[in-house]
Amino acid sequence: MRYLRVSPQKARLVLDLIKGRRVEEARNTLLYTKKRVAAHVGKLLQSALDNANFLSAEKNLDVDLDNLYVKSAIANDGPRMKRIRPAPQGRAYRYQRRIAHITLVLAERGNGTAPASGQTRSVAASSAPAKRRAPVAKKAAGAGKKKKAAAK
Repeated sequence: MRYLRVSPQKARLVLDLIKGRRVEEARNTLLYTKKRVAAHVGKLLQSALDNANFLSAEKNLDVDLDNLYVKSAIANDGPRMKRIRPAPQGRAYRYQRRIAHITLVLAERGNGTAPASGQTRSVAASSAPAKRRAPVAKKAAGAGKKKKAAAK
């Protein structure tokens, strides 16, 4: 979900409650959470669940909806809206209204590695292989001693 008018810090409080939980348990947690963002996260979770159901029914992928859990839930910063508030003696104070981008990824508990569905694309920690460095030629062991001896 993009451009949600809530601070990412406040959204992370709710997302931390559902990380790693089964989908049904996460839905119940969101239902009884007294934060405004919990309703938006609940809609996002339902959408991700519907996407997994679509993959299971229409695309013939083997997805067991009862084994789904919240693999990752991330709230990133969006653009900030700069606002001005009146201050005493004709001055003005500036403040920023923050916006969040929320990413929710579901996966199957038994199969483990591949995410079954996500509201946005799955985020891989490091998908590219690490670059190899060229081997460095080492100096001969005696070369350093000769320089020290010449310096004395």
